Amino acid sequence: MAGTDRLSHRLHPRLRSIRNGGAEVNLLRSDQSSIVATSAPVAAETQAALFKSGFALQDLALGANVLESLASTSRTDRTRLKKRPKLKAEKQATQSFVNVFVELVRRGEVDDGSTKTIRKLEALAGHRGYGELKHRSQVLVRRNFVSVALPVASLKDLERDPEIAFVHPSEPLTFDHPQVLRDGGPGPAPRAVGDAALIADHRQGQGIIIGIIDVGGFDFAHADFRAHADFRDAHGTTRFLSIWDQGGDSRKPPSANHNSPFNYGSELTAKLMNAAIAAESAGEFPATYVERQSQSSEGSHGTHVASIAAGNAGVCPKADIAAVLISVPMPDEPLEARRMTFTDTTRIVDAVEYLLEVAAREKKPISINISLGTNGAAHDGSSGVSRWLDALLSAPGRAISVAAGNAGQEKALHDDDLGFIMGRIHASGRIAASGLAADLEWTVIGSGLLDMSENELEIWYGAQDRLTVMLKAPGASQWITVKPSEFVENRRLPSGTTVSIYNELYHPTNGANYAAIYLSPNLDRDNLRGVMPGIWTVRLVGEEVRDGRFNCWIERDDPIDVGSHRGVRLMRFPSFFSEASNVDSHSISSLACGHRVIAVANLDEARQRINISSSQGPTRDSRNKPEVAAPGTDIVAAKGFSTDGNSWISMTGTSMASPYVTGAVGLMLAVNPDLTSAQCAGILQRTARPLPGASYAWSNDAGFGVIDAAAAVREAQGFSERKEV
Repeated sequence: MAGTDRLSHRLHPRLRSIRNGGAEVNLLRSDQSSIVATSAPVAAETQAALFKSGFALQDLALGANVLESLASTSRTDRTRLKKRPKLKAEKQATQSFVNVFVELVRRGEVDDGSTKTIRKLEALAGHRGYGELKHRSQVLVRRNFVSVALPVASLKDLERDPEIAFVHPSEPLTFDHPQVLRDGGPGPAPRAVGDAALIADHRQGQGIIIGIIDVGGFDFAHADFRAHADFRDAHGTTRFLSIWDQGGDSRKPPSANHNSPFNYGSELTAKLMNAAIAAESAGEFPATYVERQSQSSEGSHGTHVASIAAGNAGVCPKADIAAVLISVPMPDEPLEARRMTFTDTTRIVDAVEYLLEVAAREKKPISINISLGTNGAAHDGSSGVSRWLDALLSAPGRAISVAAGNAGQEKALHDDDLGFIMGRIHASGRIAASGLAADLEWTVIGSGLLDMSENELEIWYGAQDRLTVMLKAPGASQWITVKPSEFVENRRLPSGTTVSIYNELYHPTNGANYAAIYLSPNLDRDNLRGVMPGIWTVRLVGEEVRDGRFNCWIERDDPIDVGSHRGVRLMRFPSFFSEASNVDSHSISSLACGHRVIAVANLDEARQRINISSSQGPTRDSRNKPEVAAPGTDIVAAKGFSTDGNSWISMTGTSMASPYVTGAVGLMLAVNPDLTSAQCAGILQRTARPLPGASYAWSNDAGFGVIDAAAAVREAQGFSERKEV
């Protein structure tokens, strides 16, 4: 029965959707979702029903033309669905947890109400239901923001707390797998910046820390990270100050070694790493075997990224390195690793806070790289993680560079090219007048595959407008209609797909209107069903139109093979817009939309153009992101944990472009340690070079142009000098 909900405005719609799942639903949800984790054991019958295996998008033996047609040719399971119990009758999800950013009402410097709420959140975070949950989050408090992991069952109570302004969800982190091209032969030419005089000034980053937040592991013993050595020389100690492995358990967490709040994971110190290198030199086990990390993938992403920014052949070769290994489950890891692990933006916040601790302890400036991304939120810097990072970057001597993302491709280049799937994440348009409508085509794949992911579409439009949101399932004739300030929650369709739609007015952070649509699989272990495959039609109807512009983004986790059920392959597969609905702009990672971070596009240096996969701007609020492009195509750098004797490997992606900028910013801080991240961004804009045929005007793919690292360092040196006239 319909009713009025006066309190749920304090919860983001995604959290409202998660809140309305019982214990079993959230247990199965944690298998698919990177923002929900559970400590509950899996029932034996469920364990037997699901076969766990790894999967990467490129593993699909499907052509692009075939993939487009799979939705319309997919079969639907006709097995009768059993009646669902009422939520009140279901067992509550006390052993499932979700990471959130809680924004408190700020009433002054001394605020007893907020203090009481923080204590309540701390008590919830210490809930006994954590059990064996891996890598539990910290309770971090910065101003009126709290980052915390809470039992799903507690979300309902937070709605009633008058001291809470809004509860932001964490965003799932996506790891845009770079294209691995080839082994790198004898290695790269040194990436020296400037002539001898400039090198003498920036000292190749000596006295600076390069911070790397990444996945796959860090091969600290690689020759490219050895101090006092040529970059091809295997002698010397490591230049890594520390590696915080958020998913590790081989060593003590940071809190055991320093005055740090982080009491999960494993911290490898320089002392431990150098002792392991010495043991390897004495003929014992390999150093990275002695000091293990939770991930040590051959050709690891993190090692490659660190090598570009700060390897001995990198941009900033004399800098110290501090790294954080985010616990993003790799495709070949078992399902249990995903079930008990968070992979979301609260991990980024923890990582940045940790690296700033290292920099403060060492009393050195730091340039941080993040080659991970997100697709959700408003893409205007208003998300919880963006506001947190922006607040941290107000101080001088610190900067963050973020990969723009690899969601720029809208069409297949050949039949086997599936890159467009990860590219078609954005749609936009303008409804000219009241009574007019716009239709969007949202594709879910099937045909022998069941999409077990929770597909999410966010629609953002101006506060002055009123739009009705309508949804029609594939092959259906009836529409689900939701007007402004209305919602549909957990409506199960005959196919088994559960639909939730929330049409919200005045987001508390940016004031914009927004709607969220969630397509959830039937998470019933007796009758698992994926999201109904086919073309879902979303219709936006103008009720009151003064501007009419809207932007939409699809949020999704990385593709994962969940296993099989009744002979059908279960997958967490990305949904995407049809070619007709996709708009090739605004595809930049929402993590790169912060006001003070530096967003980096992928330059194909050999062809002097932006790589087709590089995500594009601007932000939803029309800011110029990305700021700059850097070499990111066919980049040779260190091959981590190599077993074939090859020390170098070539990769392509914005993941490779961003660390080049990180290294350049490190050199800028070396000549002017008082720079802020915003000033570094401004200098990079000023000194960037236009691509052939382009002007100095900002463009949505290249930003302000190609980085000129030497010019940026010179500008950083001299701009703060003042002359009285």
